[in-house]
Amino acid sequence: MIKLTGIPYDINSSCLKGPTPALPRIRLMDSGGSANSCCAAGTEIINGKNYTDIADAAFPNSNPDEVYKKVKTKKGLLLKKLILILFIYLATNISLSAQQLCVATGNYPAPELSQPVRAKMQADLNLAASQLKENPAGLNELIWAGRRTAYLGNYTEAIDYYTTAIALHAESPEPYRHRGHRWITIRCFDKAITDLSAAAKLIKGKQDVVEIDGMPNEKNIPTSTLHTNIWYHLGLAYYYKGEFINSSEAFKSCLAASTNSDMFIAAANWYNISLRKAGDTAAANLFLRSVNPNLSLIENFDYLRILKLYIENQEIGNPMAFLKNEAGLGAASYGYGLGVYLQLKGENEKANLVFNHILTLKQWGAFGYIGAERER
Repeated sequence: MIKLTGIPYDINSSCLKGPTPALPRIRLMDSGGSANSCCAAGTEIINGKNYTDIADAAFPNSNPDEVYKKVKTKKGLLLKKLILILFIYLATNISLSAQQLCVATGNYPAPELSQPVRAKMQADLNLAASQLKENPAGLNELIWAGRRTAYLGNYTEAIDYYTTAIALHAESPEPYRHRGHRWITIRCFDKAITDLSAAAKLIKGKQDVVEIDGMPNEKNIPTSTLHTNIWYHLGLAYYYKGEFINSSEAFKSCLAASTNSDMFIAAANWYNISLRKAGDTAAANLFLRSVNPNLSLIENFDYLRILKLYIENQEIGNPMAFLKNEAGLGAASYGYGLGVYLQLKGENEKANLVFNHILTLKQWGAFGYIGAERER
């Protein structure tokens, strides 16, 4: 993938969509050989057929007109051949990369919301948009515009808000944390790891802060913080890539930063299965001895139930019977945990039954749904 600075792209266009920061512009050549100056510096060009000459990509700091002149002179013939070889190599790898992951086109299922919930979320988004209009460079305003946008399923548009926030507030960890989360949602796990790793560096030596919930729980008590959310989502990104040692380390950091039972249990669930998938069953069993199965929780009951499967070494006859009373997000989160439990016990047929059931749910953005996808 040709990466100039890390601004997100639209996979079907060479131009960044949404609210873009005022950045220097680069010159590209389209397939007809004409200049295309619509793209801000930092756009990732992943559609190789949009241009035939990649001199701009090869010489990003050079004057574009001078570079093209050099390529077209006799003295530049060798250079042109080298660029052609580089182009073929990059085009091949770009194509493969685009096919592997990353649903960056916006062609993904919208979240299933009741009409009252959708209306409330739209009203919240309208308020966030008006606040952003009053302070278009404000970090908090950009973050909330992105969050409210994402809740309605417009993930790539939300990413654009966070990208603008990063351009204006590069030393703040918050936009990296939120953009990393939404990279996970659209299955761009490498990008998520890059952003969340950057956020993890930026919080070193800094005091943690509570993150206000955009969709509060029943008690309206936030259960996560900036630090725990960074480590939690970094762990998820590594987990979905199958890098279980890295994911276990991230979740271990999340556990260390946890300040309440709900966050601890959520991180404990993923830490436990990361260790087991990494082949370290002994460490996972030792860790489970420290987990109190009777903790008082506000919201993460599904994760505690998953941990109890291991603590109690439960036998699962008909896995679908365990899911018969589950609906919505719970069916995806608890269901995925149940499927992994069966998988790790060697009961793959039952596990696949559960994973396939999850993929019939309208929970495309849920972490359990993403996990079930990765098990196919």
